[in-house]
Amino acid sequence: MKIMQIGILLFLSPLWPLGENPTYYAPFVIVNKETLQLAFFDEGELQATYAVATGLTEDRTPEGMFTIVVKANQPYYRKSNIPGGDPNNPLGARWIGFDARDTDGRTYGVHGTNQPETIGYRVSGGCIRMKNEDVVELFDQIPIGTKIWVVDTDRNFIELAKSKGVIN
Repeated sequence: MKIMQIGILLFLSPLWPLGENPTYYAPFVIVNKETLQLAFFDEGELQATYAVATGLTEDRTPEGMFTIVVKANQPYYRKSNIPGGDPNNPLGARWIGFDARDTDGRTYGVHGTNQPETIGYRVSGGCIRMKNEDVVELFDQIPIGTKIWVVDTDRNFIELAKSKGVIN
């Protein structure tokens, strides 16, 4: 009986994080297509910035506020049937998928790469590429439900985070 009660409780519990996100102190990610950088905020502070690669053309990497809905360790690349962990896998070590353009988190994402020399350029099909060591570092800090805001602007990350109430 107790196991059934715990199961019901877990089923009815909301996904983390509770409440609206972004909120002050909640994890939050900003990707700036102009500077080709990703910023990670948590606990009301900028925790880290990373160099990224984005879409080959401006329209390929969607802009807007999205939600992280899928995470995968050593993701399988289904387009070319390449297993996770294979050195030929273009998704690298981690996949952090978000719901851009009404997708399910398996189309657009932040992921590692087997081509680290492409970081800092506009070369992808629409995803946001990171060096494998960077995406591994970020992966464990971003829970499902985290907001990711993709922009193309000359404003800095602090100004952007303040505009969303993520930091004071």
